[in-house]
Amino acid sequence: MATEGQPPKPIVFTTHARKRMRERGAREEDVREAIRVGQREPAQRGLVLYRLNLEFNREWDGRYYAVQQIAPVVSEEQNRIVVITVYTFYFQEGGRQ
Repeated sequence: MATEGQPPKPIVFTTHARKRMRERGAREEDVREAIRVGQREPAQRGLVLYRLNLEFNREWDGRYYAVQQIAPVVSEEQNRIVVITVYTFYFQEGGRQ
C-alpha cells in the first residue's frame, strides 16, 4: 500500500505463493488488486491478509460460482510487499465482505 505522495511499493511473489495461486485458481492481477484495494486484516506472525471479492460467474473444480474471494497473506517490508501465500474462497451467491 502506498502512503500519500509516495509511489506504491513493488509486490514480489514467493515460489510458494505462485504455487498456491496455480492450485487455487488465483490470477496475479487479482492478487495485486486485492493488495491495492482489499480489506486489510492482521494475520499471524505479524503478517497482513487482504480480502477482495471479485465477480467470477464460472466453474471452478466442477461447480459454478458467482464470486471468488482473493486473500493474499503478505509481509509488508520497508521497501516492498512480499506475497507469502494466497487463499481463495468461492461463493455461489454474494460472498463475505
